[in-house]
Amino acid sequence: MHSFPPVDIVYLWVDGNDTHWRARRRLALQRLKFTDHVDMAAYSNVEGRFRDNDELRYSLRSLEQFFPGHGHVYLVTDRQTPTWLRRHPGLTVIDHRELIPDCALPTFDSGNIESYIHLIPGLSERYIYFNDDVFLGAPLDLKKWFFEGGVFVGWSHDAPVSDVALQPGSTALENACRRSIAWLRHDAAISEQPTYVGDFRTFAHSPRPMLKSVVLALEDIAPELFSSVRSTVFRSWEHPTLVSDFVLRWSLVHGFAKVKDYRFSHVSTGAPDADAALQDIAQCFGSIDFFCVNDTTDDAHADDPRLSSARRVLAAMFQTPSSFEKPERAGTSAAQNASTRHLETAG
Repeated sequence: MHSFPPVDIVYLWVDGNDTHWRARRRLALQRLKFTDHVDMAAYSNVEGRFRDNDELRYSLRSLEQFFPGHGHVYLVTDRQTPTWLRRHPGLTVIDHRELIPDCALPTFDSGNIESYIHLIPGLSERYIYFNDDVFLGAPLDLKKWFFEGGVFVGWSHDAPVSDVALQPGSTALENACRRSIAWLRHDAAISEQPTYVGDFRTFAHSPRPMLKSVVLALEDIAPELFSSVRSTVFRSWEHPTLVSDFVLRWSLVHGFAKVKDYRFSHVSTGAPDADAALQDIAQCFGSIDFFCVNDTTDDAHADDPRLSSARRVLAAMFQTPSSFEKPERAGTSAAQNASTRHLETAG
């Protein structure tokens, strides 16, 4: 049996409560041109998009519990690290300034940031990209995520996307679906291939298995798409995410991806049924492949009971601290342990 090298892990993380980071965010917003304000996607600058509700801590616990054979972990941040995160030989913090050109910073659009992660020095050919609100819920079997020369992907449970032009009020993933299919149709036309029909569905909010060589090749094949998403400061409806749709959809067309049915769940913390959905996950814990707890409380205060409820359920499921955490000091509050260490360097 062929033995593959370890599969690395990449996380994006931000603490929207950090005062230094918030000052940079305010200044970036003030400097936007009027046209850029018009281009901002719905919910692109709300608190829920950037709030740290301790998701990273529990996602790392899920990783260590259910995929102990993972490779190196890379944490991509903007001059921040959680104070609870300890120095670890298996984890490297990568600052935005190490990946993204100075002229393109700052950016507060995860779709922009994730378009650079395949350029992390030393990153393995096969890696899994996590948002920090995505968790494993059962042992990860690599055969369910990778095959020889490719990756498996899963569709979301969301309603189908309409076959229309990009819409200002649509989600980033819906517009990404539309843009990707438009590009693939055009590519089929100019290469005199059969018309690309496309599947007007979005992909699940999942751990994202990736092949570095494929993303590198796509930078040359579709440079205009990479340039588009890399032009944003805040999430833009006209420049939607690339890695979480186009890379996957192109890979399906060219045999670098196959669809697999996963058992998963997606919880929006601002939804009326959030508590029930969280309890359903707890009941399925150990047999659900993955789940996402998406903070959609928007501009709620940090002590909103909906956020507390999500933390309690995650803490109950993932009780064992990971090797990436510092030991908690006696008498230290959870809030203190969850705070952010701000990193400032020259430049």
